[in-house]
Amino acid sequence: MTQTEELDTAVRRRRPRTVVLLTALTASLALLCCAGGTAAFFLDGLSNDDQVLSTYGCGEAGPLPANGEMPKVAGYSEAQMRNAATIINVGAQLKVPPKGWVIAIATAIQESSLTNLGDLGARNDHDSQGLFQQRPSQGWGTPKQVRDPVYASRKFYQKLVKIPGWEKMALTDAAQEVQRSAFPDAYAKHEPDAAEIVNLLADGAGRASATKATLSCAAMGDVAASGWTAPVKDGVVSGFRTAERPDHQGVDLGASRGDDILAAADGTVIVSRCDNDSSPPYRCDRDGSPSTPGCGWYVDIMHAGKVMTRYCHMLYRPKVHVGQTVVAGQPIGIVGTSGHSSGPHLHFEVHLNGDRSSSGATNPLPFMRDKGAPLGTGA
Repeated sequence: MTQTEELDTAVRRRRPRTVVLLTALTASLALLCCAGGTAAFFLDGLSNDDQVLSTYGCGEAGPLPANGEMPKVAGYSEAQMRNAATIINVGAQLKVPPKGWVIAIATAIQESSLTNLGDLGARNDHDSQGLFQQRPSQGWGTPKQVRDPVYASRKFYQKLVKIPGWEKMALTDAAQEVQRSAFPDAYAKHEPDAAEIVNLLADGAGRASATKATLSCAAMGDVAASGWTAPVKDGVVSGFRTAERPDHQGVDLGASRGDDILAAADGTVIVSRCDNDSSPPYRCDRDGSPSTPGCGWYVDIMHAGKVMTRYCHMLYRPKVHVGQTVVAGQPIGIVGTSGHSSGPHLHFEVHLNGDRSSSGATNPLPFMRDKGAPLGTGA
């Protein structure tokens, strides 16, 4: 039996499933996988409906069979989605975590538009063929083998998992280590589509942990397939722009004094300072209070796509400096209560379009949920 036949036999044994929006009941059940929280509250409680943590699945249902009903993604045909399903199924068979599936699909989008290309003759790039444009002359297999989506996917994953630290690499770097393309930065632009395809075909697995072989929601320190992680493990205790605090441009996470604060994604530090040093007698070398102005010790990080994150009320001087490149999950400071604070916690903000002002602030809860790193997924 060929590899293709083995996979087809395996997926036929699986019960077909379609991806649907969660009802209130299933969302509540999903919280058993992903949700966490604390009983403490700072300054005000949650009052907006959109403060409720929800999830779209953690990958527990596994990938759809390649011959099952295909969800639709704008710009991709049924045949392209079936090829994507094959890539995911092979990754699941090999126990490659979901981040690998996203990398593989983004690579195939760049190389072939998820189309199983044969020999293109004069238009061919050397002797490249198949979903990943693998070259028989470079040892990838025979022309017939590299045009087999199952074989091609397996060869891609086998090379990917041999790269030291691939799980923590940026997608484009990991793909380039496998492909050795003349255009090493070309893969990054396909990451959003690849993550969406994985989410639809694999019950939200694109939002699942990228650092574990088993599918689970990203917990503290785990980096989701999107490249994001929760900055602390504790849940939201004060919401974004609530009725009581309409000018609250972030969320307060009820972490404990001395807990590590992690960078939520790869990026560059653009601010690392005390917000109060210019306004004596308020300084950051002491605990703050509700009457103390500012963020205290805080850090701003600029990420890809002009997304900025802010981390306030640190206990000591931040561990990072302006201009430093950080990676998702890297400790950048310690939870404290400097600045405008009534107790130890992390004030966490997300800003879009590179706008550090209140105009650029967006609710971190849905933003982080959609990145697969929902706030409150304690260890």
